[in-house]
Amino acid sequence: MKLYITGGGTGGHVTPGLAIARYFQQKRPDTEVRFAGTSKGIEAQLIPREGYPLDIVEITGLRRSMRPKAIGHNIGAMYQTLTAQAKAKKLLQKHRPDCVIGCGGYVSFPIVSAAQKLGIPTVLLEVNALPGVTTKMLAKKAKKVLICFEEARSLLGNGDNIFMTGSPVRTEIVFADRASARKKCGLSENDRMVVSFWGSMGAKYMNEHMADMLAREALEGTKFRHVHATGSAAYAWLPELVASKGADLKAHPNICLTEYIYDMADQMAAADLIICRAGAATIGELCALGRASIMVPSPYVAENHQEKNARALEKVGACQVLLENQASGQKLLDMTTALLADDDKREKMAHSAAKLATLDAGEKIYQHILEAIGS
Repeated sequence: MKLYITGGGTGGHVTPGLAIARYFQQKRPDTEVRFAGTSKGIEAQLIPREGYPLDIVEITGLRRSMRPKAIGHNIGAMYQTLTAQAKAKKLLQKHRPDCVIGCGGYVSFPIVSAAQKLGIPTVLLEVNALPGVTTKMLAKKAKKVLICFEEARSLLGNGDNIFMTGSPVRTEIVFADRASARKKCGLSENDRMVVSFWGSMGAKYMNEHMADMLAREALEGTKFRHVHATGSAAYAWLPELVASKGADLKAHPNICLTEYIYDMADQMAAADLIICRAGAATIGELCALGRASIMVPSPYVAENHQEKNARALEKVGACQVLLENQASGQKLLDMTTALLADDDKREKMAHSAAKLATLDAGEKIYQHILEAIGS
């Protein structure tokens, strides 16, 4: 069997595709998987690192502005879309996949669209409650549209090809063992560990707050391990910003800055607290692991869907929500310190998160893809 998976730009569009690939190869070891993405998205780093071939198809999104610069960008983007579709068609004719799976992001459009024109079965995975433009444009001609939030169904037209599966979680996340993960990280039973990240692309405003939090940790004498993934954009300047606040991170080995956390399963499994955005893929992994979290939903997403995601967890006691416009380095540190000092509260939050986990999403998606190919 041959699968062709596309999705990119952010980790939220890439990690679900990786989860699907791993699950298929577990069930059917003879499965061949290829990915398609751009050279600029996080997929260019993640996919090759995971051992999968990645076909590069360049495409950029449109800008919602009538300024001359934006108009010029959009003309180039439309031309790029046309050339991307031509390249996608050639790639699909060359590799002859049994199914093309679109996981979101602009790059999904030319690949899935070309597959539909060639008569190759297509399956779309929409991990957010509010579907992206790409999913909306491709949904009607897809064999299956798999959703993770029931709210997405009506927004995609209530078609007979829409099915609720939940978000796929990477196998290494599902089977991550806390004790062995903490041993790998060199943590004792009494050590406390915090893992924080704002997404693969980073978030300038929140990384500025994180720099302040890290500087305060260092200057006040950090009492816990803190691993922060800056994202690609902030990796160059965030350490300098921390230093400008008077903190020398080299003197504080408990604070670790990295561009991206590649061993996320072990790091999250070992952590006592996660600080993050509220994207659907992240929430799926937090719930699968059963981890307490502080969520700062991104206010820059369609119809503020991340806050809706976070509030749903907060309502059942699975996380604490901090809005970006109320955030500061001191506030993040205060909330973190309070939660790390309250083992009982963190345990209750972790238990509430675990109750929301959809651990059979991988099997549901697997079966739907097989049906799409069979049909």
